Amino acid sequence: MFSLSNKHALVTGAGSGIGRAVALLLARQGATVYVADINLDQTNEVVKEIENAGGRAVAKVTDVSNQQLVDAVFAGLPKLDILVNSAGVSHIGTAESTSEEDMDRLYRVNIKGVYNCLRAGIPLLKREGGVIVNMCSIAATVGIPDRFAYSMTKGAVYSMTLSVAKDYLKEQIRCNCISPARVHTPFVDGFLKKNYPGKEAEMFEKLSKTQPIGRMARPDEIAGLILYLCSDEASFITGCDYPIDGGFTKLNN
Repeated sequence: MFSLSNKHALVTGAGSGIGRAVALLLARQGATVYVADINLDQTNEVVKEIENAGGRAVAKVTDVSNQQLVDAVFAGLPKLDILVNSAGVSHIGTAESTSEEDMDRLYRVNIKGVYNCLRAGIPLLKREGGVIVNMCSIAATVGIPDRFAYSMTKGAVYSMTLSVAKDYLKEQIRCNCISPARVHTPFVDGFLKKNYPGKEAEMFEKLSKTQPIGRMARPDEIAGLILYLCSDEASFITGCDYPIDGGFTKLNN
């Protein structure tokens, strides 16, 4: 089950965190993975890790917010069966404290970046059908304190997922999204170090306990759900959002 043999997958944001875990897992399951990220060193490290494990990977350094760069990446692909839009940035702030610069930055990466990859990737997927998985968030459907701009972008990702799923049914393209709660990634560690120096462990525990299950998710757990949605075992699933949140959206009462 869950074999991706002879499949070609492009994963954005694959240099670290969830994107890295997804790239490693898809390669382990037999896919040729195009590791797309803005960070050259991290991209090459992930490619090397995949190749050392016997997998196939190609580095694709790009900025998802730049349409010309994204178009160039997709134009160079021999084929595409799977597109995972994992690249994204976060922001802390309310409607009052969010600057115009912050709002534009989040739009460029989290919304326009997904659009750029959908626009460039769908023509390739239309050749033989394929799968798209977008990285949404519980912030798209649940009120999270101090996440005004971030929540806005993830609401857009959710809507784009439904639209693409509807528009490309006849082309045999499935499009779904997943909505994680907090995931322990390097971003979390950096955020705690910057905002809570000397209290990192205390705040990590506090944030972990906002999930009813009592901890943050691991990137590999998120990758497991994405693998399922990308596989033939999920061939009847499209236009869906999958919370993977340790009970956050349903059990926090």
